[in-house]
Amino acid sequence: MQNMADYINFLFPTAAFIIGSIPFGLLFARMKGKDPRKYGSGNIGATNIARVLGKKWGLVTLFADILKGLVPVLLAEAAGLDTFYLALTGLGAVVGHCYSVFLIFHGGKGVATAAGVFLALCPKAVAVAAVVFFIVFRLYGYVSAASLSAAASIPVLMHVFCSNDILESMSWTICLVIWLKHSDNLKRLSRGEEKKISFK
Repeated sequence: MQNMADYINFLFPTAAFIIGSIPFGLLFARMKGKDPRKYGSGNIGATNIARVLGKKWGLVTLFADILKGLVPVLLAEAAGLDTFYLALTGLGAVVGHCYSVFLIFHGGKGVATAAGVFLALCPKAVAVAAVVFFIVFRLYGYVSAASLSAAASIPVLMHVFCSNDILESMSWTICLVIWLKHSDNLKRLSRGEEKKISFK
């Protein structure tokens, strides 16, 4: 029985990584005969899909990427996984999105999928992080700056609303992954070359 329990514990993080790896933005763009990696920022996330295909498809991509984080964690919670494996499941989804096995370990930047993970674990933290996102975006017009600000706020908000050492460690790890994936954006922001959001 213990072997079966161990199998189930590792099944969820592994499945979350594979689900997170599904490049929905790229798939949607391919349906329209385009490759988002050749346009705009070259990213496969919602912001660049909105630039390439328009606002509607950007929102569809955003929703799909959120579900990649939300659904595996909700299923892991329903299966009764302990906090450690629950955290691994959330982390697996985000890492899968950022380093997709289907794209030779390239991928998106993890913000939407992380939002899905934390929506399952701590909705209050996500609600406040969303406010942070929209304030920064409203002030400066950069999705990247807003995303980085929201990501940086999540570990603090997790401590305030859903204090748990394991989940907080996971949130700091996800924050680090998101910031690393935004390294090019950070360079452009520092040089004043980052593009503000522009929908078709």
